[in-house]
Amino acid sequence: MALDSKHRGNLATEPRVSRAPGIERVTLSYDADSMLCYFYLKKGSVLEMHQHVQSQNGIVIKGRIDFLKGDGTVLELKTGDAYYFASMDPHGSKVHEDTELIECFAPSRDDYKV
Repeated sequence: MALDSKHRGNLATEPRVSRAPGIERVTLSYDADSMLCYFYLKKGSVLEMHQHVQSQNGIVIKGRIDFLKGDGTVLELKTGDAYYFASMDPHGSKVHEDTELIECFAPSRDDYKV
């Protein structure tokens, strides 16, 4: 059973969870309203087009990734670039080099709670 909140997390000690082949997530902290996650993505990995009720903000910590939006827009992002997806905004990704992201979801995602 997932906790209602997680007030502290650490990249060195929290488990990495596979999201898709070559894509791992660490859930760092959350409450009902928001969630902070760190993602490790391997070069060549692809995340299928999907959508969720949570809005999603993120920043590329290192690497290069294309986010594909449902309307055909491609966000070509590199280290230091930030991005946003509204609730139910279809998106997917293609990773061009090993990449790390920080993402915040609002409200939190029950499927990402540990």
